[in-house]
Amino acid sequence: MGLIKRMMATTMALASPHMRELGIKFVSVERGVAVGMVPYRRELVGDPITGVLHGGVVTTLLDSVGGAAVFSMLSVPAPIATLDLRIDYLRPSTPEAPLYARVECYKLTRNVAFARGTAYNADERDPVASMAATFMLQTQAIPHAKGGSSDG
Repeated sequence: MGLIKRMMATTMALASPHMRELGIKFVSVERGVAVGMVPYRRELVGDPITGVLHGGVVTTLLDSVGGAAVFSMLSVPAPIATLDLRIDYLRPSTPEAPLYARVECYKLTRNVAFARGTAYNADERDPVASMAATFMLQTQAIPHAKGGSSDG
């Protein structure tokens, strides 16, 4: 992974408290394709009897890696936001194994990017889940209305 892309991926992972908490790391980022992983941790398990990772971890990994794939296609860094995300769960994640995701941004228009990918343990040909997503480009942060916050 080139230095600039590595810095972008690292910054993206560190900027999000949720991604930091899950331990998401980017393995590689090339133009239009990103690979990320989350190490197995007991705190991320959804079923304590089987040790299988929670489905939300799978979803967050695919969404985050999808964002990195889209971001890598942009000629100028710009805000993006997930517009639509479809996850098809194909099998349980392997207990005690790291989870990887590979996502490709296959189409970029003026306002929307399209991505598809898979989450897997050791073999990409045996996916845990597949995803299809669209991302809105050039989004702007909207400040919260005064008094409308529920956090205090």
